[in-house]
Amino acid sequence: MFEDSILLWKFKCGNRDAFCLIYEKYAGHLLTLAANLLDNKDDAEDVVQDVFISFVESIDKFRLTGSLKSYLATCVVNRSRDYIRKGKRRRTAAENQSQLPTSITRSPVQLAVFSEELNKLSDALTELPYQQREAIVLRLHGEMKFRQIARLNNVSVKTVQSRYRYGLEKLRSLLNGEVKK
Repeated sequence: MFEDSILLWKFKCGNRDAFCLIYEKYAGHLLTLAANLLDNKDDAEDVVQDVFISFVESIDKFRLTGSLKSYLATCVVNRSRDYIRKGKRRRTAAENQSQLPTSITRSPVQLAVFSEELNKLSDALTELPYQQREAIVLRLHGEMKFRQIARLNNVSVKTVQSRYRYGLEKLRSLLNGEVKK
């Protein structure tokens, strides 16, 4: 957090390298978060790019009061919601199957198993109501606490916990018990 404050101060003073460091530090995390919420890599890239553009445009007015990572994640969540509301989600999960991550350290058999499991999980996540999916993604991938998610959604902590629990139960049901605790 202290490092982020220094980077923000340098960026406000005109140091472009400071912004590059912020971008490199958080872009991957934010892209994964957006991809999980939108179920589309291209839309996720657009959302993250929009968040960083807005961040740059408002840097003079920006004041860091907490974690920069949480602030940017909140921006991604809000922008993802806007994206869904505006109907810009055009692609389906089936179109995205060709965009699965690959790893050169895994054998072809491991990659096939990983790819199949990832497809099943991705398809199951898209079956969840958005609020449940969002609670699960923010909690597990966004590493946010229930209290933070509740504040973001203007609901009680109990509501977020229920959405999370019901979402996990539905995922387990959809995956026929293949997801282990």
